Amino acid sequence: MLTTEIKQKIIAELNSQRENYKSDKKHAVSLGINSAQYSRIKTGELEKVISEASWVTIARKLNVNISQSVEWKTVKTETFTYISAQLEACQKRALSLIFCDIAGIGKTYTAKYYARNNKNAIYVDCSQVKSKQKLVKKIAQELGVNYTGRYAEIYEDLIYYIRATPNILIILDEAGDLAYDAFLELKALWNAVEYTCGWYMMGADGLKNKIDRQKNLKKVGYTEIFDRYGNDYKRVTPEGKDALKEFAIGQIAAVSKANKSILTPIQMYAKTFGSLRKVRVEIEKQYILNENQKS
Repeated sequence: MLTTEIKQKIIAELNSQRENYKSDKKHAVSLGINSAQYSRIKTGELEKVISEASWVTIARKLNVNISQSVEWKTVKTETFTYISAQLEACQKRALSLIFCDIAGIGKTYTAKYYARNNKNAIYVDCSQVKSKQKLVKKIAQELGVNYTGRYAEIYEDLIYYIRATPNILIILDEAGDLAYDAFLELKALWNAVEYTCGWYMMGADGLKNKIDRQKNLKKVGYTEIFDRYGNDYKRVTPEGKDALKEFAIGQIAAVSKANKSILTPIQMYAKTFGSLRKVRVEIEKQYILNENQKS
């Protein structure tokens, strides 16, 4: 059972992110609850409105920490600054780009942070919605558009909404996991909302390899997708083993300092090999150990 304190924390974040949506109804749709439930919990009614499972789902969607672990401090690393600038440009100018780089440098964290803090920007984890229907329904839900019922109607409503709403940005993370039919549907969506919507496709080196391989095989759709997304792969990490290590240690140093790690950057690098995801795990371990020693 979630405590009243945690539920109040969830509601505070809900109210904070409300301004990213045109209406309470659209925000409710994105969270998977109805308007009446949204209205009741928004005003502080916490009991017998939605299930505990729904509270957990909303907390996840709002990125609210419901555990007792350390509150994570966001750091403007080189990756964070680079991707944020690209996301802003895509949103303001309806651009489409592909970012491919190594794992663990903070791509996903940055994309989620941007989506939470910018109106009409949404984040989609493509590894969870690999087929075209799941992908389109997820995009619709995140934008607050109806995502249940006949697929054809969902698709048309989504296109209508994107065309009618300025400065929408759709961030597609783990895009290399998408099925072939989903890639073709992305091309169709891009065509339908051309120059009215920003797109940002992200992934590790596997995404680049997949697109290049399918282009070389002349598979229908991949050359067209690549063209629509700028005919280029963006990256932030430098070439060369030594330069990459220096880059990683610099990011680790900034994140470790802000989140009060007891390890030096070199010690943390030895444990994590530069992965900020693993850096967080190590700092969480330090926090738990510290709490156990206090008790």
